[in-house]
Amino acid sequence: MSQITLTFPDGHARDYPAGVTAAEVAASIAPSLAKRAISASLDDRHIDLAWPIAASGSLAIHTMKDEAPALELIRHDLAHVMARAVQAIWPDVKVTIGPVRDYGWFYDFDRAEPFTPEDLGAIEAKMREIINAREPVRTEIWDRARAIAHYEAAGEPFKLELIDRIPEGQDLRMYWHGDWQDLCRGPHLQSTGQLPADAFKLTHIAGAYWLGDASRPMLQRIYGVAFRNRDDIKAHMTMLEEAAKRDHRKLGREMDLFHMQEEAPGQVFWHPNGWNIYVTLQDYIRRKQRGDGYVEVNTPQVVSRTLWEESGHWDNYQDHMFIVEVDEDHARTKTVNALKPMNCPCHVQVFNHGLKSYRDLPLRMAEFGSCNRYEPSGALHGIMRVRGFTQDDGHIFCTEDQIEAETRKFIDFLSGIYADLGFDGWRIKLSTRPEKRIGSEESWDRVEAALGNACKAAGHDYELFPGEGAFYGPKLEFVLRDAIGRDWQCGTLQVDPNLPERLDAEYVGPDGAKHRPIMLHRAVLGSFERFIGILIENSAGKLPLWLAPRQVVVASIVSDADAYVAEVVAALRAAGLRAEADTRNEKINYKVREHSVGRVPAILAIGMKEVEERTVSLRRLDAQGSRSLTLTEAVAQLAVEAAPPDLR
Repeated sequence: MSQITLTFPDGHARDYPAGVTAAEVAASIAPSLAKRAISASLDDRHIDLAWPIAASGSLAIHTMKDEAPALELIRHDLAHVMARAVQAIWPDVKVTIGPVRDYGWFYDFDRAEPFTPEDLGAIEAKMREIINAREPVRTEIWDRARAIAHYEAAGEPFKLELIDRIPEGQDLRMYWHGDWQDLCRGPHLQSTGQLPADAFKLTHIAGAYWLGDASRPMLQRIYGVAFRNRDDIKAHMTMLEEAAKRDHRKLGREMDLFHMQEEAPGQVFWHPNGWNIYVTLQDYIRRKQRGDGYVEVNTPQVVSRTLWEESGHWDNYQDHMFIVEVDEDHARTKTVNALKPMNCPCHVQVFNHGLKSYRDLPLRMAEFGSCNRYEPSGALHGIMRVRGFTQDDGHIFCTEDQIEAETRKFIDFLSGIYADLGFDGWRIKLSTRPEKRIGSEESWDRVEAALGNACKAAGHDYELFPGEGAFYGPKLEFVLRDAIGRDWQCGTLQVDPNLPERLDAEYVGPDGAKHRPIMLHRAVLGSFERFIGILIENSAGKLPLWLAPRQVVVASIVSDADAYVAEVVAALRAAGLRAEADTRNEKINYKVREHSVGRVPAILAIGMKEVEERTVSLRRLDAQGSRSLTLTEAVAQLAVEAAPPDLR
């Protein structure tokens, strides 16, 4: 029998017979490791303990202490256990697929009757029963004919379609959790008893088309979350409760910021309060960009198909584009255009207009570009996932030698904006060359090193994601962490030599010859719509005074104070504050409660004492009690707080 060599994380190596399993390797190292082992990684590929290892490589044995592989297995196994539980309770239900996702999993079912929230409790109880039975998990490789015969006999049409989608010659792996069987790539745990019975929760039910195709059957999707222990899931459920309180759709209604409606799916109707946030944020970004050397442009919404073909978007992105056909000059021949889904090709057109020299580089170009992308209706989510949005889009045209300096400059630029907006906790992901790529290895080496060096020079570490870059260049992604621990990927910087090549962008170098520029796609916020949603949820609607849509309400305690209320409002507005009067015939406590629900940061209460003394009683949102200030003091103090961070 041939021998293979397995190298362990500590650098030691051992020889084993070909076909040895990771379980057998663990047992050869220590009985205690064999007992604790849950899976392994072979050359960074996550494998099942029961799979035979045919060739030499690097092997790491995982236990429940290894968070990433442990969570993947727990969530994947629970998807199977949930499907088994559903079919145990309702034997006529047909199963489809159940992938792992953030924090948990989902599984799609074909059932005539709708699942109810009460059903989730019954399914959970059956799942715990299966887990507590501690039944073994086993796996086999089947040939295609056997698998087809099995699922035809079981009456599982969705599994038959999945088999048909698997390329000929590829293994068909079957897994059994106890006596319940599923087609699955694996890996899985070795026993249902390894699952934490007190660390999972079924959360909700939703509809989903089979394989995401609206022309296919509508299925029922059950979602679950799972962690390694009870404390972790308790913390997660607490976070979900807090997230529900902070939901930007709920706060958007309470603060009267925006609404959505069926006649314009995925489009935002901004109300005056919401638009105040929008333009204040946009004005702030505009000033920051100008200060950092950007020129601002504006490009067309509707662009001919020919440009999208030249840029490559027509072939690769057409399904996400809104097509516009126009009968030009009634010629009875329609011209095909598209609403722009991104701004990049249009910015190259601006660059191409007129001769550019190396002395013009780097050229930093920015646009608040309104874009439209088709998103499936089921993917839309408030203002976080929309079809019409505006990006704080920017493109830096530079030479390869300028990439590192421009990247560092952008990281510093982004860092200052995130700090001003209340996000100190963020990290950088560096995605490097994929398997299929263009360009020389030497060029990739230089550009990847430039991005990494720029991060370090800017004082930031980065997390490496090998193979996740675009086919034409590496990229940086900037991930925010909000007040309740959720991550949001917002900022990006993408190195792109491809689009300037496709669209024939050139500059004259110091040698007098024409050269291609490198294009750096960059954004700080991403889209204004999504980022405003993140801001609302991060702050629970309690935005800082400079961003608050309604900054100050001046509320009368008695009607005799109305004239002074008007004077106070006028003084605040003259100082640049968004101030409004509330002289309704209501009690002051009622007014304070109502404006607190609307997240107004400052309420000035005015009674006869304030009128006589020319003072105001300042109440802060969520603060206990109030402070008495002269009108001059109050206006000066609030005006300072209301100034955007870059103007203080």
